[in-house]
Amino acid sequence: MTNKKHQEKESILTQVRQAIIDSIDEQSFIAPDRFFKEGEAPKVYGLNMVVVSKIAKSAFEQIKAVPKHIIFELCEELWKSGYLEEAIIACKWSESLHKQFEPADFAVFERWLSKYVTNWADCDTFCNHTVGFFLMKYPDHIAKLKAWTKSPNRWVRRGSAVSLIIPARKGMFLDDILEIADILLLDKDDLVQKGYGWMLKAASMSETFLKADDYTKQKHLDAVFNFVIKNRSVMPRTALRYAIEKMPVDLKAEAMKK
Repeated sequence: MTNKKHQEKESILTQVRQAIIDSIDEQSFIAPDRFFKEGEAPKVYGLNMVVVSKIAKSAFEQIKAVPKHIIFELCEELWKSGYLEEAIIACKWSESLHKQFEPADFAVFERWLSKYVTNWADCDTFCNHTVGFFLMKYPDHIAKLKAWTKSPNRWVRRGSAVSLIIPARKGMFLDDILEIADILLLDKDDLVQKGYGWMLKAASMSETFLKADDYTKQKHLDAVFNFVIKNRSVMPRTALRYAIEKMPVDLKAEAMKK
């Protein structure tokens, strides 16, 4: 990298961090222990996420013409900081590039997830959107999510499920969703359990068109309900409650029977 390009990148990062600092309000400081368990809280500036999103959007307007690989390099520097707000900005920027995604980008996203994600907020913001959009564009990469289910890293395992939340809401990838839920079924980590339960809930609420020339719809509720009933004797209650949260009352009652 030339010295000029390095200086330009440093200038962008400095401006973003200054915008964060300028937005700090001690009266509305958000302490991380409000949302994270003891020992799991990331470093924070204490900003409301609405404010963080505005900073991310405003800053992206200034750099959107910059080549994608440079923006990815900026994202990586933000990830490296360890601050929640900077990670969220990195997530917003990578998501904003979804129309430019290429198959090779998956390796970048996989590295960020395994190397930098340290909490559920980073995991969900990144995987729901950046990885989710990537998978809708390149669905053959869902096979790689199944490898994530075996990772010793809890955030990678959670990511294997929450990356499919948005596709699930659109009625996509039902078979893969059920397969991933089956692999994660007995995972001991409560945040992984919540992740795959959330994925199942999203799938249960989805609708897909049966025919392109009419508006008949098929809900995936039955398939998710059947999965829960089949596995309820061993399925962790945390995952089960997440999965059935939006189901009709009678189905919820049936699923909760021991």
